[in-house]
Amino acid sequence: MNFTKATFSGVALASLMAGAGFAQTEIQWWHAMGGANGERVDKIAADFNASQSEYKVVPTYKGNYTETMTAAVAAFRAKEHPHLVQVFEVGTATMMAAKGAIYPVEKMMADAGESFDKSDYLPAVISYYQTPEGELLSMPFNSSTPVLWYNADALKAAGVEAPKTWDDVKAASQALVNNGMECGISFGWQSWVMVENFSAWHDLEMGTKENGFAGFDTEFTFNNEKVAARLDDIAAMSEGNLFKYGGRRGDSLPMFTNGECGMWMNSSAYYGSIKTQAGFEFGQTMLPLDTNVADAPQNSIIGGATLWALAGHEADEYKGLAQFMTYLSSPEVQAWWHQETGYVPITTAAYELSKEQGFYDANPGTDTAIQQLSLNTPTANSRGIRFGNFVQVRDVINEEMEALWAGDKTAQQALDAAADRGNDLLRKFERAAK
Repeated sequence: MNFTKATFSGVALASLMAGAGFAQTEIQWWHAMGGANGERVDKIAADFNASQSEYKVVPTYKGNYTETMTAAVAAFRAKEHPHLVQVFEVGTATMMAAKGAIYPVEKMMADAGESFDKSDYLPAVISYYQTPEGELLSMPFNSSTPVLWYNADALKAAGVEAPKTWDDVKAASQALVNNGMECGISFGWQSWVMVENFSAWHDLEMGTKENGFAGFDTEFTFNNEKVAARLDDIAAMSEGNLFKYGGRRGDSLPMFTNGECGMWMNSSAYYGSIKTQAGFEFGQTMLPLDTNVADAPQNSIIGGATLWALAGHEADEYKGLAQFMTYLSSPEVQAWWHQETGYVPITTAAYELSKEQGFYDANPGTDTAIQQLSLNTPTANSRGIRFGNFVQVRDVINEEMEALWAGDKTAQQALDAAADRGNDLLRKFERAAK
């Protein structure tokens, strides 16, 4: 799909102007998209550059999310920072606390005279990145949410349907193993999927102070008996390989795509990888409901990243950056990005365009993430999370959950330890942010 708006004459004019010594204003964009998604980022920048002659966006891959954010912070201190940096969702509090470093995107758009209407964006996407007063801090770009992926061929052969509840997951896993599969279900990004999103999906609090949105003096509450009971049940499913743990991030993807496990819970953004790697019919459905906790699901929360404008550059450069933000958010670009990657379209218009183009009819289930995020108006428990030092807290949660899977701790013991250790990190962040 080619979404560039450039004409031959426009490109020719840009070339002539460049040849005549016309200097384009460069906009430096640091990002964390490697592989195929990195190539897609390059295409978006190249097509924007071809659509006008005044500005040139230069995308640069800086490593994974943590590495990219660390590099940007160091570069800002050295006054050698880019105009735009991609930061994953759990880095939001860290960026907010970096005094003087950020230029809130909503203010930047207004200052540059660029039209910007927050009502164009999906509420569940932008609410994660707004201040308590509603100001949008960063521009959503690659937003995703976890879904339940399933091997449709394997489920059919085992005589079961795609699960809707955790009881269904357990029954389907047993049927899959009984029918010869090595395991029933696995998942990745376990803090995000099984603590953060399990809590939001069932309208459970992760922490006080509205999950950190109302202040950095928050404390964790995810170590409650409802989350513990679910994790204990999953740990018990390890017997007989109904559940098999496969790593912290996307490490367990091959367990699904090679046919080892019949179900997998992880980001909707794995669509491109699964489509390329799976040699079977697959599908995705909503996260399973724990009927012991809730009668109906609330909404899931996003992962992925946003684009943060960094302070300290010239007004003309921000004018170009604002124009690029408008281009990036256009229905054509967002629909293309969504359809190529499995990330959620950040605007209603991009979602509607994808429907008009017949994408969901041709690829059933690919609107699951959007449906989950838009299921209900987000509550204080399901808006998202804003905890300081959460990159490190996730590592702590991972360590404690791995102790559970290894049989060294009960779920309650693991969660209590994670909450205690996490609270220590919250207090360190709170002291540093004052």
